[in-house]
Amino acid sequence: MKEDAIGIYGHISGECGGIGGRLKALPEDFIVNEVSSVPDEDPNGRYVFARVRSRNWETNRLIRQLSRILGISRRRIYFAGTKDKRAITTQAVVFDAPLEDVLSLRLKDVSITDVRRVSSPIFLGDLSGNRFEIIVREAAEGAYAAAGCVRERIDAMGGFPNFFGVQRFGSVRPITHIIGKHLVRKDFRAAVEDYLGSPSPLEGEDAYRARKQFAETGDVETALRSYPNRLGFEKAMLNHLAAHPEDWKGAIGILPRNLSRMFIHAYQSYLFNMILSRRMKDGLLGEVLKGDIVIGIYSGIPVKRELFTVKDHNIDRITKRVRDGKAAVTGAVFGHDAVLAGGVQGEIEREIIEKEGLSPEDFRFSEPEYLTSAGNRRALISAVMELEMEPMPENSMKFSFMLPRGCYATSLLREFMKVDELTAYG
Repeated sequence: MKEDAIGIYGHISGECGGIGGRLKALPEDFIVNEVSSVPDEDPNGRYVFARVRSRNWETNRLIRQLSRILGISRRRIYFAGTKDKRAITTQAVVFDAPLEDVLSLRLKDVSITDVRRVSSPIFLGDLSGNRFEIIVREAAEGAYAAAGCVRERIDAMGGFPNFFGVQRFGSVRPITHIIGKHLVRKDFRAAVEDYLGSPSPLEGEDAYRARKQFAETGDVETALRSYPNRLGFEKAMLNHLAAHPEDWKGAIGILPRNLSRMFIHAYQSYLFNMILSRRMKDGLLGEVLKGDIVIGIYSGIPVKRELFTVKDHNIDRITKRVRDGKAAVTGAVFGHDAVLAGGVQGEIEREIIEKEGLSPEDFRFSEPEYLTSAGNRRALISAVMELEMEPMPENSMKFSFMLPRGCYATSLLREFMKVDELTAYG
């Protein structure tokens, strides 16, 4: 599948060659360490804080398994950010569970450290960023020189295009935005059928065959027998459909709320990627234009409550703040309460939204209400901090850097790699 399937096309460093290569040949090639504040220790606190290090675990499935071991609801486990599966990740997790139960947790490729009682949980977004150590294997000849050229372009631009990366859409099956589009259109049947079907050979032959059969026949009973046990969410949906045929909305409700919301967010992300790609195509990404909505940046982190509209009287001042890395031009993450820009940027946003046939009210849900999404604004360019590049043996390169929360390492690496196939980043 090509990048344009998730709304991405173009580079800011087109004049530079790409280093090629492949990410995540091994989980050890993609190391992510969450940068987040730790709740103060409270010996009498209700909750238990821990650092959770995992190898090859997608966050939602990890939380599901931890909840089963602890015998508690998934909603009693709190985390600040969703992490990649094919990686080694360390993240903060807070459990509403007894301390001794957390200390006794045992799970393959998972370690629990820094355990202590605290008085409050954490929530999605309660992190400042992530530190990455990434190895790109099978790089092209002359990769280090090409990478140097790309870095110069990123430095001149003040960052890289802040695309939502492939993980947002599913590294193995990049379809979450398609499911989200069905949900926004209130077509729950299509959403369920695509989630259960949509076979991908990258999942393994058994999952591919089972999904393909369901996509062709819609036979729930056969699917229940053929879907491998590792597809736990899918089997839970199938069990619901076996007991309640045609209850497509109820089948969506079987999924964890944060996973269901991710479908909506993925569709919003796809729209944002389209908006960003269009501004890049028009050669305007590095410009500050009248009508743009700009967000304040502090220590590399956008502050959502600080939004300013560029007008004649403030364009010079805002342009200087953008150049100094203290502000960034934004694009719409469209929802029921999204504010659209004016000027050229507003024309881009409205054109893409109208082409999709959307209205703000499409992102409101009476049932399930938790799918409702207000939308927001997102910086079109993200800063990258502490970037280091190092050539390695066997045609590999190592990159180390820190990104603000909500930014994707794969979106930075795509500028260096210039590989159009999504499988190169998964």
